[in-house]
Amino acid sequence: MKNAIILSLLFIISIAAFSQRNIKNDFEKENFFRVGFNAGININKIQGKSFKDEFSYDYSLRGFMQFNFSRKLGVQPEVSFIQASSEQSNDFSDIYDDVSLGGSQLKAKLNYLKIGSMLNLNVGPTQRIKLQFGPQWGILLSEKVDSLKTSQNIFKNGDFSLAGGIMFQLPFVHFGGRFEQGLTNINDIDDRDKWKTQSFQLFAGITF
Repeated sequence: MKNAIILSLLFIISIAAFSQRNIKNDFEKENFFRVGFNAGININKIQGKSFKDEFSYDYSLRGFMQFNFSRKLGVQPEVSFIQASSEQSNDFSDIYDDVSLGGSQLKAKLNYLKIGSMLNLNVGPTQRIKLQFGPQWGILLSEKVDSLKTSQNIFKNGDFSLAGGIMFQLPFVHFGGRFEQGLTNINDIDDRDKWKTQSFQLFAGITF
């Protein structure tokens, strides 16, 4: 976890320095409408006693549109494909002995389609550094869980979350990072344990 945070901070600092060197005009005008795509690393875990308190490394793919209403403010509707995974703890078998076959090294892998809208707040003298914050709704496309007695899904089909982060947007390429916190209890078995998603994402892409 500490290594992931340190790597994330170094990534953001290096990109910030790179972006500042490549801005020729501090007052360069931003287009009202833009469209972009990016891909990156999804550093994620499922919070709850049933899963280990450690992060897994998966990936994210995202497409978005930007509407820049002023030098300081814009919105960014987006659609993302997110893969997440987590390893079950021993508590999973203890709590859910009626649905688990037991064993060790058991994993859950989830694929989400997420629809969200970020509020972009431009900081500094340019429109190239954007603070982002907004809600997301995740639709569970598929789940794969090791060693279950049942073939039924154990995760809910929907997950509401909030995301916040930063994007460094050059004329053609962009880089950034964000933190996402799930607010929905995605446990579809019962209320004996609450499961919530959490992730850090690093991404890079292009903007037209």
